[in-house]
Amino acid sequence: MRAILCGVALSLAIGLMAVPADAKGCIKGAIIGGAAGHLAHHGLVGAAAGCIIGHHHAKLRERAERAHAQEHGSGQAPTQAPSY
Repeated sequence: MRAILCGVALSLAIGLMAVPADAKGCIKGAIIGGAAGHLAHHGLVGAAAGCIIGHHHAKLRERAERAHAQEHGSGQAPTQAPSY
């Protein structure tokens, strides 16, 4: 019982921390990776890997769009600074 209460307290402490998240591509990747991982009986591992890969592809796509906009002189500045 004590371990359950400690786990709940730790979960609440982590959940209440206000940290901005940049989850572009993560949700879609997690869904696809979780479904693929489920077929191999490793759903959580697949979801985690899908999130990482989806986020990576979203960053690549964002950089390519930014480079395309700069090449064609759209005059628009990036809406936010890249987070590394």
